[in-house]
Amino acid sequence: MRRCSSLLRLLSRPPSPPTTRLLVRSARCISTQQQHPQYNSTPKMAPKDKKAKIDLKVPKGTKDWEGKDMVIRDKIFNTITSCFKRHGGVTIDTPVFELREVLTGKYGEDSKLIYDLADQGGEICSLRYDLTVPFARWLAMNPQIQNIKRYHIAKVYRRDQPAMSKGRMREFYQCDFDIAGSYDSMLPDAEVLRIAMEILDSLNVGKYTIKINHRKILDGLFEVCGVPADKIRQISSAVDKLDKSPWEDVRKEMTEEKGLAEEAADKIGQYVLKKGGRDLLDELKTIEELTKNASFADGLKEMELLIDYLEVFKVMPVLSFDLSLARGLDYYTGVIYEVVTEASAPKAGKATKKPKTTPEDPDADRSNDDTIGVGSIAAGGRYDELVGMFANSAKGRIPCVGISFGVDRIFSITKARMLEEVRGNEVDVYVMAFGGKGFTGLVKERMQVCQTLWDAGIKAEFFYKVKPKLPQQFAGAEKNGVPYAVVLGEDELAAGVVKIKEMGLPEGHPDKNGVDVKLTELVAEVQKRLAEHGTKQEEVEEQLKKVQLEERAA
Repeated sequence: MRRCSSLLRLLSRPPSPPTTRLLVRSARCISTQQQHPQYNSTPKMAPKDKKAKIDLKVPKGTKDWEGKDMVIRDKIFNTITSCFKRHGGVTIDTPVFELREVLTGKYGEDSKLIYDLADQGGEICSLRYDLTVPFARWLAMNPQIQNIKRYHIAKVYRRDQPAMSKGRMREFYQCDFDIAGSYDSMLPDAEVLRIAMEILDSLNVGKYTIKINHRKILDGLFEVCGVPADKIRQISSAVDKLDKSPWEDVRKEMTEEKGLAEEAADKIGQYVLKKGGRDLLDELKTIEELTKNASFADGLKEMELLIDYLEVFKVMPVLSFDLSLARGLDYYTGVIYEVVTEASAPKAGKATKKPKTTPEDPDADRSNDDTIGVGSIAAGGRYDELVGMFANSAKGRIPCVGISFGVDRIFSITKARMLEEVRGNEVDVYVMAFGGKGFTGLVKERMQVCQTLWDAGIKAEFFYKVKPKLPQQFAGAEKNGVPYAVVLGEDELAAGVVKIKEMGLPEGHPDKNGVDVKLTELVAEVQKRLAEHGTKQEEVEEQLKKVQLEERAA
């Protein structure tokens, strides 16, 4: 009976209003979220500030490329790629980021410049520091490839202090050429250095020097001078700074920071300031203390063979055997080299200190700091053990040698000269129209002529107005340095004739106002003129190369 009475009271109670039920349900949800916060999926929104604006800029050490800068950079790419292909190179591409463990332990003291990506619960990755280590990883993953001449043009990333106007950036292009495979000693190395000379001559970077040395020579020299084995790489890194710091500063770093004995440092100083060619090689062969060291003797033998081959390839006039060259990267095992120009060194000289106004902020742009130069514009060497660090078998231990060109540094050196040589685009013909009173603009006729030229593979464009004024059209052609104009007139078209005008001819030239050509012969005439125009440019370039060779011989 008691149960029945309770049931009757419950049934007779009026139902709760909908609002009450919702409040109860909401309270239960809030209670659940408080007890189990992981179930609370509602994102917290930041308060909106209607006045806040994004400070639009690119990250420090990077830049946008446009206009003639892009044209110049593409010309550099094309020159380098053409040389790579001439020597049998084939291209590959690798991811812009690698597993962090692939990159670590390969760059010595420069490892601190690697950009690490945030751990998002997956693989631990970093942006690539160069193109060499990814290439070695690729070779190890493809053991069926035992030899290859590979080139790779791509961006790399380093958290270095930028100097933008000098090509020192955090995001920049490298153009790499590497020869992988087991070959007779120094033959691939000699060809890589020949490639460097061909490219730099073609780019007309001015006077340059290819500095070479050998890791075995350096390691043997350090052993003879009393450097402990565990400090050799550290001392190499210090010696490598002699191109921008005086010996006194380098010696201080070796003794006070690296802990090297002063006697050993002084002995190193007797040798690392030496440079020359075959004469230095002959001098070192007479120093018995050095030649008794197995590593030094082996390196000297390889260097002598390399110089023999470089004489055949006519590279010696631009080469300097420089004992101060060490290259800080850990993976080099044999010959090493870098290319410097007159712009590579700081303007203020090697012994000049930083100006007091130099900002301490490591992210600050140091373009105006005269103690900072462009640095080397290309560098590389032999790395016989890098692929083996990734390989699972002896078959994967492939010796390699290569070189990397810094496009942004080359750009900073050549831009001023190349600005006068390049055009805003590659258009060869600008199609125009003119007329008197009642002029319709001949827009469809201009489109038809452009189509005819495009079908023949000729680069052409026209002004995007139905009835353009003639000065507007000439301004459009002159802006980008278009060499030829095809001018349409109503009367001329009725007679099946157009006018070809070479742009930029001086007053008084017989063809200043253009030459009439039958519309049916337009393509052939344009192709003929473009071929002649290209021949003239080639003659100028050949003359420049001849002057370079004469200056080098002198």
